[in-house]
Amino acid sequence: MMPARKLDEYRRKRDPARTPEPIPANDKALPSGNDDTFVIQEHHARRLHWDVRLERGGVLVCWAVPRGLPAEPGSIRLAVHTEDHPLEYATFSGDIPHGEYGGGRMFIWDRGTYETVKWSPTEVSVVLHGEKVDGRYVFFTGGKSRDTKDWMVRRSDPPRRAGWEPLPETHTAMRATRGQLPADPDHWAYEFGWDGLRALGRVTGGRLDLFSETGETIPGFPDVRAKSEWMGSTEGWLDGELVALVGGRPDRAALDRRLEVTDERRARQFAKDLPVTYLVYDLLHLDGKSTLKLPYERRRELLEALPIGKAGWQLAPSFPAAAEPVLTAAREQRMPGVVAKRLDSPYNPGQRTRKWIEVHL
Repeated sequence: MMPARKLDEYRRKRDPARTPEPIPANDKALPSGNDDTFVIQEHHARRLHWDVRLERGGVLVCWAVPRGLPAEPGSIRLAVHTEDHPLEYATFSGDIPHGEYGGGRMFIWDRGTYETVKWSPTEVSVVLHGEKVDGRYVFFTGGKSRDTKDWMVRRSDPPRRAGWEPLPETHTAMRATRGQLPADPDHWAYEFGWDGLRALGRVTGGRLDLFSETGETIPGFPDVRAKSEWMGSTEGWLDGELVALVGGRPDRAALDRRLEVTDERRARQFAKDLPVTYLVYDLLHLDGKSTLKLPYERRRELLEALPIGKAGWQLAPSFPAAAEPVLTAAREQRMPGVVAKRLDSPYNPGQRTRKWIEVHL
């Protein structure tokens, strides 16, 4: 029996006539590099993941990491060991046709060099030096056979970025005080009241988890979470509301009917008749940095730069120094009210504040 070649499994899974991926005809001319190059590709396949590829012995040794490499020391994530890839794959970006193996959009997320600390059949320890990733990572089988595909990966040193802060596991919402429009209207921004369900969103690894204003998990709403992979590697906390829009206006009764359905399968069916929108209006944490102390005006700027629309959500409109026009529009559209937010206000979790004023109509 002929010994298996390094790229046999890679070629077996791909048809050069159907995919734009590089497919070398044979292994005879595998390049000999310095075993020090890595690439990480963001892969929007059936499930979003990040492909970590390390140059080794003329090929790229690969792991698919569903939530991306962990940023915190000691944090452990699944890393599925996949087939070796050709070195040419280190420069590949493109769309793999749907229906083909790995079908979906892929692009280079980070690249650079690495140092080998240890390389054995059951443990690979490396120090990565890229533009986004810089640190020591250990891929390991957890005592399983060397043939297992289910490896794990952990970061074994602290993040090197100055001021980096871990993503909180929980958060609570800042709340408005009921009152009248402020006397100094030009120092405030104005939003519509939506009569929805307050929902804080924890985004990590292209996934969204929803929590109530006091930090309890909100089940259901698969339609809201469906396209969260468009957030890519962004990690953060969002603040907003779940709103059922009927005829362009919020319908609390429709939302309440959705809240009664928590079973995932039934919720998917129900979502077709009563879709719910996640209206996002604030940002509490972003990519290793708390934004709580930033003024509302700056938090909105950061929020507006995120791919909220691509994720299938909506950025709630905000109108600085426009009290009367927003109030008039809210009355005309029979909205429940208006929320005034002072432009220089920080975000104070769990507190009710007069820097946010809720005006009921």
